[in-house]
Amino acid sequence: MRIFLLMFLLAIALFKLTFIRPALAAEISNGAKIFDSNCASCHIGGGNILINQKTLKKEALSKYLADYNSDSIQAIISQVQNGKNAMPAFKGKLSNEEIIEVAAYVFQQAEQGW
Repeated sequence: MRIFLLMFLLAIALFKLTFIRPALAAEISNGAKIFDSNCASCHIGGGNILINQKTLKKEALSKYLADYNSDSIQAIISQVQNGKNAMPAFKGKLSNEEIIEVAAYVFQQAEQGW
């Protein structure tokens, strides 16, 4: 019985990993396109042409975005939606789905070190 249960759980895990990854890859790809069209003019390569220290690198996001350390994606979403200081708000300019996609892209790039 244990072997059957183990095989069943392994099959579920394999199924989830097989079919979830392409969707995530598509989100990141869309996020990259959205970033290039809307964000790269100020944040090319994860930098910041207006305020050098406020980059999109993990250390800066952690320092300057409220709640980044507890909920990274939501902190990025909030920043994109509402803007702050020199950064414009994109709520209403981008759909909720586009904001989520660009936030996922920024998070992934920050984790990889841009």
